Amino acid sequence: MLSVGLTGGIGAGKSEVSRLLASYGAVVVDADKIAREVVEPGTPGLAAVVAAFGPGVLTADGTLDRPALGALVFADPERLAALNAIVHPLVGERAQELERAAGPDAVVVHDVPLLTENGLSSRYDLVVVVDAAPETQLKRLTDLRGMTESEARARMAAQATREQRRAVADLVIDNDGPLEALEPQVRAVWAELTRRAAAG
Repeated sequence: MLSVGLTGGIGAGKSEVSRLLASYGAVVVDADKIAREVVEPGTPGLAAVVAAFGPGVLTADGTLDRPALGALVFADPERLAALNAIVHPLVGERAQELERAAGPDAVVVHDVPLLTENGLSSRYDLVVVVDAAPETQLKRLTDLRGMTESEARARMAAQATREQRRAVADLVIDNDGPLEALEPQVRAVWAELTRRAAAG
């Protein structure tokens, strides 16, 4: 089994790369998706978040109010660290369960937005970074996700720099261009991953 860490800055196109790799046969372990699962109503994760941040982070139906929580933590490094200390161990545990369930010949791609920030690169056999210029990220966040420029810049500033991400990369996918330029690159990366998995 080959364990791959996949990361990229917000708006770089990591989700699209993840989707393509899954379509080729990768077992994708999506940290964001798991992070949502571990704070669903009735979970110990949600109870811990409410204990740390108060009932104001819940919606009327008892689910996590992500925008309210985001507003609290994104501008405050200490509160963000407190949230991460609750969620990250739960996500790590679940990710390991999913990896153990994959077959011995599998290419397991861990889709981890904060891989660089949390110093996780050593956990994987290799790291793939989806890279885009900051101006490309900004344009995608404002055009496609409807963020204001200041919101987008704040989200980008809360993440590792482009240079920091590239420093931990074994393979880099350049995603500054249109979608059709992405697919051949991802296919080439997939060929390399399956070659390495076969080589053991």
